[in-house]
Amino acid sequence: MLRILIVGAGGIGGYYAARLLDGGHDVVLTARGANLAALQEQGLTVQYGDEVWSFPVQAMGHAGVVARYRPDDFDVVVVTLKSTATETMLKELGPWLYHGKVPVLSLQNGVDNEPEMASLLGEHRVLGGLAVRIGGHILQPGVVEAEGPAQIVMGEWPVAAEPDRRRSLLEQLQAAFEAARIPTTVSDNIRYELWRKLVINNGVNPLSALTGLDTRSLTHHPEFRKIVHGMMAETVEASRADGVNLGPGDLAEMFELISSFNAIKSSMLVDREKGRPLELDSIAGAVLRRCGQLGVEAPYTATVNALLLHSQKAPTD
Repeated sequence: MLRILIVGAGGIGGYYAARLLDGGHDVVLTARGANLAALQEQGLTVQYGDEVWSFPVQAMGHAGVVARYRPDDFDVVVVTLKSTATETMLKELGPWLYHGKVPVLSLQNGVDNEPEMASLLGEHRVLGGLAVRIGGHILQPGVVEAEGPAQIVMGEWPVAAEPDRRRSLLEQLQAAFEAARIPTTVSDNIRYELWRKLVINNGVNPLSALTGLDTRSLTHHPEFRKIVHGMMAETVEASRADGVNLGPGDLAEMFELISSFNAIKSSMLVDREKGRPLELDSIAGAVLRRCGQLGVEAPYTATVNALLLHSQKAPTD
């Protein structure tokens, strides 16, 4: 049995928590506001296809975690927050984490979360990761809906080194996740995997939030599919700034993958519909910053990013 702290009991964190609880692991969740109150009073409910699971859970705010636990009470801390919340999380939990040795696994969108955590905790305590082919959203406080194969890819940050404690932990986590029916892969080059996911995220997330269309509608539209492909190509180009160097094969594979998806609302579209902050800076912004460093243009990403930012402004602005 593993003892796991999942920071962020949203759609992704709630789904994985349910799988791990069903697998017999000891899971503590963090949440805020109405979602936290519902988790404490009613437990966690997950709707996955035709299945509905309910579990009583240990849920608390960040202050509660700091007051009640030591960081090394956990085998791993899994961060499933929106990237927009990473900075705040590190302010609230960073000093607490700093005084322990527990590794931290990020399962977030973007390519900047792991560097931010490593700057505080050191690379030796950071595990990079991504949730693949999963759609997850909070339907109402305490209730999560999820769909897709919901795979996890994870690895040592920034790349695999000589075998160390992180490698043995990754193998332990992989076995535990697989037993809990979470398909899991350990990668020797997690930055490569994170950038490949960013290719898809930048291709569809901002444009879906701007147009209100799901992924399949975008990739099968005669004009929008060209924009999707253009934004994905700009992300491939941006990867050179991090020394990842994706190529035409990655672009073709990722475009085919997203084009074959079911009709899924992107997380950014759901966030916009619910009036929540958008992960625009960690997706389109990450691409634009790196293209700027390389001195190359990214007209598709720049245009969609500017239109989406403008559309968020109040009419009186």
